[in-house]
Amino acid sequence: MHRSQDEVRCHKQRGLPRQEDMRTRSKQVVAAVLALSAVVVGVWAAAMPHSFYRSFPSPGHHWVSVLGPYNEHMTRDVGGLYLALLVISVWSVLRPRSESLRITGAAWVVFSVPHLVFHLGHLDMFDAVDQWGNAVSLAGTLILALLLLLPTSDSRASGPATSERAAPSFARQPNRGTMGERK
Repeated sequence: MHRSQDEVRCHKQRGLPRQEDMRTRSKQVVAAVLALSAVVVGVWAAAMPHSFYRSFPSPGHHWVSVLGPYNEHMTRDVGGLYLALLVISVWSVLRPRSESLRITGAAWVVFSVPHLVFHLGHLDMFDAVDQWGNAVSLAGTLILALLLLLPTSDSRASGPATSERAAPSFARQPNRGTMGERK
């Protein structure tokens, strides 16, 4: 549905959130959830790699140590990767633009697909609870990332409101004459 400038202005004057703003807010929440997972894994693996190796995701559930011998370098690298994902996720939460949200989603997808595929291929070494935990948490991360790739607004509704918002501030100023007086 295409909105006229009057409809958009009316919405703004009443302080009502526009649909695309709500979608952006929802994506901010998704990016914040991804950031939360990134900070937990990233800080733990980078700062305390041996603890991460022995105890991830929680005491009694050893998702990393069953996969092979401890390697401090690789564990710290995983922490660094998650911290990099944290940076881009937090950026998207603080500066929620369609482009930044999509880039964040793409970065998480690039990481999540091979991560999920690997773990799905190695579930036989876990008990049923940890198999489900692995599959659900990793698939959930991928689904969240894919949500960030969805369009923020309906392309048919991206008329004046979108172009007005994207225009530089000088382009939104009222018309002025040669000496700065209003026309």
